[in-house]
Amino acid sequence: MNFAAFTQLTLGQQTDHLLRTGHHLADRAEHGCRLQLYALEDFYAEVWRLVGEERVLFIHLFRKPAVLHPWLDAVRLPEW
Repeated sequence: MNFAAFTQLTLGQQTDHLLRTGHHLADRAEHGCRLQLYALEDFYAEVWRLVGEERVLFIHLFRKPAVLHPWLDAVRLPEW
C-alpha cells in the first residue's frame, strides 16, 4: 500500500496494516512513549504508544530519509 492510500485509512486500520505488512525496523523510547519504526512501500511510519499501554496514540508518517536520524542507532540491519 502506498502513502496516499495509507493516509485514507483510520488509525485502527493503519495499525492493523502496519502489523500485517509493515517491516518492523526498530524500537525506542521518547517523552514517556514507546515508539516503533516500520517501513512500508514508499514511506516510513512511527507508531507512538504510552509506555505500558498498547493503545496507539498516533502514527507519524514520513518519506524523507533525514527524519530517520533519531533512529539510526536503534536500527539493526540483517547480516548477509
